[in-house]
Order: sequence, then structure tokens, then C-alpha cells
Amino acid sequence: MTQDAYTLALPQVQTSCMVFASPHSGRAYSRDFLMRTVLDEEQIRSSEDAFMDQLVAPAAKYGSPLIAATMPRAFVDLNRACDELDPAVVEGVRRPAPNPRIASGLGVIPRVVSNGRAIYSGKLTLAEASERIDQYWRPYHTRLAQLMDDTNRNFGRAVLVDFHSMPHEAVQSAARIGFAKPEVVLGDRFGAAADGQLVDEIETIFLEAGLRVSRNAPFAGAYITQTYGRPSRGHHAIQVEIDRSLYMNEQRIRPNGNFDSFSKLMEKIVARIADVGRSEMPLAAE
Repeated sequence: MTQDAYTLALPQVQTSCMVFASPHSGRAYSRDFLMRTVLDEEQIRSSEDAFMDQLVAPAAKYGSPLIAATMPRAFVDLNRACDELDPAVVEGVRRPAPNPRIASGLGVIPRVVSNGRAIYSGKLTLAEASERIDQYWRPYHTRLAQLMDDTNRNFGRAVLVDFHSMPHEAVQSAARIGFAKPEVVLGDRFGAAADGQLVDEIETIFLEAGLRVSRNAPFAGAYITQTYGRPSRGHHAIQVEIDRSLYMNEQRIRPNGNFDSFSKLMEKIVARIADVGRSEMPLAAE
């Protein structure tokens, strides 16, 4: 039986124009996939946004839908275009125009996980890659697009808040000399994907929760932010990257001693973000 492409938590009544998503928290590692990879079970999970779907799970309780991937990022990356195929890992693919994501092994069918560790010893067939895209990539994006369209129609705008996690070491490059390293990075593609006031409000929510925030460095947003962030159409997209070390042991991929308290903090953050979408559209939700 084929694994569903996503889980969807819908509120009894949607009262906010915020749409929450977690595209990299999938952890349905099939036996066949684990047999194909040369990595062990901890290594293959190193690119997974582990537990992020759990941390934002309260979204539905506060009137917003939440869509979360089921399949792992190492299997198919939902934050890449479906044609970002890597000829180094998929047979029969023509060499693409220069693309830094493909060149680094992070196409829609990834070649590597974190620290450049190869996932496979050989290549996949184009048929295998296409099957993954058809069964998991397309259904996820079809449903996400529908959520955005429905929300925009009902509220006059739709705001995708796309949650990810980042390795603690990734924030090193985001720190300015003399300043503490950020714990949260908000990406709006330097203003192209979302209204600036919305980003300001979300930044304030994280700051008032006691977290250090930066914008667009080192993560400005990839395919999802670029595709769903169309402010002229009433669609906005903001990528949220959270330092994994705040709530998990990155080496063992397990919750750390701070997980429960951070989960409670995240519920407050999720509630406040949903409130932003509710307070700006008081009549549309009636």
C-alpha cells in the first residue's frame, strides 16, 4: 500500500488566513528505501526536519490548517521544483543549466544528506524518480495550492508559514561580528514573497518569545517560498528556520531535555501567528 503524501489537520472552522506547513518533517522511511541507501538510519535522517510537524501541530486548534509531508526529504524534496533532477543520481537526465542546488546534490531527488554524505552507491532510473514525484511531490503541492486558493478566496489573502529546522552549525554564517547567533531565520526572498508588515509582525512574535531572529541569511527561501509567495495575487509565503539544538539532540535525532518547554513556547508562537491572520481579516472569517 502506498504511503499518503501528506497529513492534513484542519480546524473545525478556519478563522485565520495563516496556512501552516512542514514539508521536511516526513519520516516514513520504507524498508525498500533503507535497503537502497548506503547510510545507516541516523545518517539518512540527518537532513530531516525532525519533530517540526509536532511543534506546529497546535495550528488547527487555533483556526489554521496544517499540512505536513509524510515522506522524508532524503527520498523526495518538496522544496525543490519537480524538474530539478540531478543527472548524477538519476539515469537518463540531461545535464541541466547551472543550478547550485543540483550541483550540491540537493535536487528534487537528493543525492546527498547533510555534510555531503552520498545516499546511494549507484543511480536511480528515471522511472523511479518520476514515480516518487507523481506519488508524493505532486499530491502535496496540489493540496497546498488548494489550501492557499481557498484561504485567499475566504479571507482576501493567504499567508503560508513554512516551517523548517536548521542545523546549529548553519547559523554560524548568519551571525554578524559582535552579535549573537540567530535562533530563527525568516525568509521572504528579500521582500519578494510576502508583505513586509506581515514579516515584521511574525518577527516580533519570535522576538517577544525570547528568540534571536535574523532575516534571509543564510536562508531566504527556496522553491516553496518563491512559488507560493505572490503578494500581487494575495498569496504570501514566509519560511521559518529554527535552530534544532533548541529542542533536539542533532546527533541522535531525539528530543533533548528542553523539548517539552520548547513545545509549550512554540504553541504560544503558533497561536499568536494565527491571531495575526485573524485580526487582520475580522469580517472575512464570519
